[in-house]
Amino acid sequence: MFQRILVTAGAAALFSVFASAAFANHSWGSYHWGRTANPFSLTVIDTTSPGWTSYVNTAVNDWNAAAPINLTKTTGSANKRCAAVAGKVQVCSDTYGRNGWLGLATIWTLSGTTHIAQATTKLNDSYFNTSTYNNPNERAHVACQEIGHDFGLDHQSETGADLNTCMDYFSNTGSNAGSTHSTHPNGGDYDELVCIYDATKRGSTISSPPHSCTGTGHLDSSNSYTTATGVVQAPGRDGIFVSHHGDMTEISHVYWANPIH
Repeated sequence: MFQRILVTAGAAALFSVFASAAFANHSWGSYHWGRTANPFSLTVIDTTSPGWTSYVNTAVNDWNAAAPINLTKTTGSANKRCAAVAGKVQVCSDTYGRNGWLGLATIWTLSGTTHIAQATTKLNDSYFNTSTYNNPNERAHVACQEIGHDFGLDHQSETGADLNTCMDYFSNTGSNAGSTHSTHPNGGDYDELVCIYDATKRGSTISSPPHSCTGTGHLDSSNSYTTATGVVQAPGRDGIFVSHHGDMTEISHVYWANPIH
């Protein structure tokens, strides 16, 4: 279970050690978008409310700096169900209920493969409308992280330590609400995306400080996601959970509130 952890006094004391750390060893399984060349193009559809627009814009711009990915952002109508769109990432916001999660990233793969066919990010206003979470840095952290999962990234850390990446579990709440740490990707996130998507980098050390590739970078025979079809069903309660729908497999990554309500 990937439970959201508050930064304790002990974790905060590690700030000077970990704040500049960056690791390229956090691929989410071997999930990746099928493509025949790098960089590959991907559309992000923003259907969030106006309160989220700037954070989604920033996250898309940040991730667009990753060498393998060429992102285009479009807008759509508010969509609480957040139905997936074949070959695209859809980002939604709504009051999904006090069900324990701040953000929920879901990918669908073609059954029998690790090729991402479609993806969604949900941002839960049931929490972000409360004083605990409604601050710019927490919104930026969660939006950045959940969209990052949609490309095949896992967390760099789940301890609550501040690695200054949106792919960690540092909490921008309480005494840390004013901190801008962990609101953007860091070098380790960009390196890991190279590891996942660039076959020529597999197993190599790709930057300084040294980041060794752990992804399974390879090119595919086709952009297989362009023909995908599938359905969306309600999420479960585990940190990562899987369900099957015909020729599609649905996998979700949860960003929990703390404590889980």
